[in-house]
Amino acid sequence: MKNIKKTLQEMKTFLLLWGTQSFSGLGSAMTSYALVIWSYTQKGSALMTAMLMVSSYAPYVLLSIFAGALSDRWNKKITMLVCDTVAALSTVVMLLLLRGGMLEIWHLYLINGVNGLMNTIQQPASEVAVTRVLPSKYYQKVGGLRYLASSLNSILTPIMATAVLGIAGMNAVVMIDLGSFAAAFLVLAFGIRIPEKKESGEEGENLLSSARKGIAYLKRERGIFDLILFLAAINLVASMYQAAFPAMILSRNGGGEKVLGLVNAVIGGAMLAGSILASLVKEPQSRVRVICNCLMLSMSTENFLLAVGRTPFIWCVGGILGWIAIPLMSANLDAIMRLRVPEQMQGRVYSVRNSLQFFTIPVGYFCGGFLVDWVFEPVMAVQAHESILIKMFGAGKGSGAAFLFFVLAFAGIGVCLYFRHDKHIWELEQKKECGGGHA
Repeated sequence: MKNIKKTLQEMKTFLLLWGTQSFSGLGSAMTSYALVIWSYTQKGSALMTAMLMVSSYAPYVLLSIFAGALSDRWNKKITMLVCDTVAALSTVVMLLLLRGGMLEIWHLYLINGVNGLMNTIQQPASEVAVTRVLPSKYYQKVGGLRYLASSLNSILTPIMATAVLGIAGMNAVVMIDLGSFAAAFLVLAFGIRIPEKKESGEEGENLLSSARKGIAYLKRERGIFDLILFLAAINLVASMYQAAFPAMILSRNGGGEKVLGLVNAVIGGAMLAGSILASLVKEPQSRVRVICNCLMLSMSTENFLLAVGRTPFIWCVGGILGWIAIPLMSANLDAIMRLRVPEQMQGRVYSVRNSLQFFTIPVGYFCGGFLVDWVFEPVMAVQAHESILIKMFGAGKGSGAAFLFFVLAFAGIGVCLYFRHDKHIWELEQKKECGGGHA
């Protein structure tokens, strides 16, 4: 009990920050989930729905390098509060358009672009804030806890969003989002202290010079750079999967909104189990091996089952296998970054990492939506009844998305095998830890 009390005391600030921000994240996720359903039912286009995520990630990718440099110069707490406020105001605008019957999908693209810009600035500030309020010995556990919040949100989001949509409509979903924002804002503003530190040489340094330091660091640290490229390639495959996923589930026989909610909830449950595992297991002898094995399990299972499965049960099994190991991978990736990168460089390095690691996400969403609408669905539509493709992936709308999942399975396995043999990534196991923060 003494150890538990000591741990809770040392992690108190982090737990308060994590809990309230996670609650706010649940509200935002409910709105995003409801808007995906709204946009697909309005247009029936995988590409137009995928463009919601493209508009969110585009500013994140384009401006992350400079956002991290700004984050290192600005007060972390104020930065987070301002970004949250602007994002909430954009949600209010969306609510007013919705109530006035004027909401169009292009409005959502603009609103998502604003939210993506705010997330671009806030994310590196949030990463550094966590480092400053948390002793380094808890990084492994915290990686699991942060994915615990993500997995709980994944379970609750489809259940709550579907229920609220059915009972009270989109307006109620957005009001829950704004209420969760208000709670997180008040706690961060008045209940949490984030230490601020001035690094030597920070004053007078221009923005480009500051950003160049983050790039220069990654040039020197080839192992971290190649690990980022590994995740960028995985993100390309995963975002194409994300673009095709709702199009397939909403379109196929035996699918629909309730089934999409069920499969997403099961995926959230798998992530919850993986998060608990990541929080409890001891530090592995080889973090790199854990990352490679977890991603191989994910890439080599779920896409195949989504491709050939015809029932919600098979889709749920695929979701479990595809996501249960991801929290453990993420926890070890997070620990490597925090322990290897000096704290005074983390804002700069994380921002460069974000541009490199996540630039493939909007590309993947666009490609996934385009391939479903203009390549794989048309190919399946002209197949004869006795075609091998019809036997493998079924017929009707949604079969093209299933065909795409089959292709993505091989692409994901290829990425994992290629980077598993990258000697620079394995050299991370031999280097001395040089980062880390403390309370």
